[in-house]
Amino acid sequence: MIRFENFCFGYKPGALLYRNLELSLESGKIYGLLGKNGAGKSTLLKNLTGLLYPSSGNVSVNGFNPSGRKPSFLRTIYFIPEEVHVPALTINAYVALFAPFYPAFDRQLLDSYLDKLDVVTAEKLNKLSFGQQKKFIIAFALACNTSVLIMDEPTNGLDIPSKKRFRKLISSTMQEDRLIFISTHQTRDLENLIDQVIIVDNGELLLNAPVDQIGQRLSFKIVEASYAEEQVLYEEENMYGRAVVMANTGGGESRIDLEQLFNAVTGNPVMAKAIFKN
Repeated sequence: MIRFENFCFGYKPGALLYRNLELSLESGKIYGLLGKNGAGKSTLLKNLTGLLYPSSGNVSVNGFNPSGRKPSFLRTIYFIPEEVHVPALTINAYVALFAPFYPAFDRQLLDSYLDKLDVVTAEKLNKLSFGQQKKFIIAFALACNTSVLIMDEPTNGLDIPSKKRFRKLISSTMQEDRLIFISTHQTRDLENLIDQVIIVDNGELLLNAPVDQIGQRLSFKIVEASYAEEQVLYEEENMYGRAVVMANTGGGESRIDLEQLFNAVTGNPVMAKAIFKN
């Protein structure tokens, strides 16, 4: 369980990025955090890991205050930053050095995950490409079996086949007692993976909704030009015609396009909040 209560944060005195944020995340779900560059995504993640501290309010992760960075807390959480840095160690040496910090670490699982991500090497990790280094860190993080796994832009640096393997691996390792929180602006990489979408912009929470609820309340479709503009949250021309995002008034469930959803919510936040109220 993750909770932000009356959370305020600013990098400079008197200039708050977040103001009185209320947000709760539950175990057993994969959350996708979407936002523009500079919208405050990484700031949230760093407050969860104790790398940054709230200006006021509270942050808790499974009952712990992250700012204390106690060993009892750190062994329950793993954070993968966007830019990973690995030492000049082989896989075995890396495991020997870092695995003891995570009591639930499983070497057999690590080997299995590395195989699924196509990372097989006897070289020192710093000699690998950035993409291979990142896949190693993802596999190691999963093998640590922490109850909370936080990833900041995990697919940056991965090629197309690796992104597919990443999605498949994350889905297969999800458990009821694990919470996975993924921040990205690569919306296509999260398609069919996440359970709940969180969108922030300029430090404001614009959307926090399960995928099935989004599909019930919004309609993503190709329409004729006759639709009234006030009914449409977002529109774009594509090869099939006029793609729109609008309130779902016809019932049924719509297939979600995360990129269009993001553009709709950030471009028309007032209407989006009204649709998802209650």
